[in-house]
Amino acid sequence: MNSGSASAVLRDASCSTSTVTTTTTVKRRPKLKGEGANGVKGKAGGDMGKVAMYNRASFMNWKVADVVFVATHHWIPCLFAMGLLFFMAVEYTLLMVPSSSPPFDLGFVVTRGLHSLLDSWPELNTLLAGLNTVFVGMQTTYILWTWLIEGRPRATISALFMFTCRGILGYSTQLPLPQDFLGSGADFPVGNVSFFLFFSGHVAGSVIASLDMRRMQRWELAWTFDALNVLQSVRLLVTRGHYTIDLAVGVGAGILFDFLAGKYEESKRKPATGIWNSATKENGST
Repeated sequence: MNSGSASAVLRDASCSTSTVTTTTTVKRRPKLKGEGANGVKGKAGGDMGKVAMYNRASFMNWKVADVVFVATHHWIPCLFAMGLLFFMAVEYTLLMVPSSSPPFDLGFVVTRGLHSLLDSWPELNTLLAGLNTVFVGMQTTYILWTWLIEGRPRATISALFMFTCRGILGYSTQLPLPQDFLGSGADFPVGNVSFFLFFSGHVAGSVIASLDMRRMQRWELAWTFDALNVLQSVRLLVTRGHYTIDLAVGVGAGILFDFLAGKYEESKRKPATGIWNSATKENGST
């Protein structure tokens, strides 16, 4: 190799090195914490990017396809939205019930025929009351059984929470006894003693037992309790033993206090002694 060729090779190598060096030096450094989209460091720079994100309202980006998607894939919230608009109209156009009149209850209107039947047939009313009392006994027996025999106190704790809350609410707002109430000595509370109307302990207790049965995969028993609870609710409406709102809130109360009892158990998972010990942990409970 002569000197001219050597010089050319060195010249090419120098150019290649320069190119590589130039290429590697233009790599962008990682963005520092707090640095905005425009490279300005500090709070102001970071906020500029946020302003750019929210310069248009969300609904301005909606398209017809988006509306169709919501209506077809999220139809349940759409139904609730329609219900909201409907009952807003009802609330602002419906006349209030006068203080001199009894409360209006749609459940009483629907069951008016059955109420007349039991009113004219006291023996049937007593029979149904006795059967309902047996069902209440079944609820109580199951709830206590889960704790005393199976060592799972969640249903019992839930019932304690529920009946205490029911006592507080029932005493705080004492609803008037419906004028057409059909009592029976075979009903529970036995002997037609006074009771709190809000909310239904009959319904809530049945829901608590049913939820426990489902946790233990006792499906047939749970469905049986649910069916009996529906019949119990109808009877309570027919006899005017509860208002419709008492029954509806009773379902929600059973679910709520079962959930709270589960949270209470979770908070007590630490090793303990006495009757509330680690043996009370439920299989599959949440």
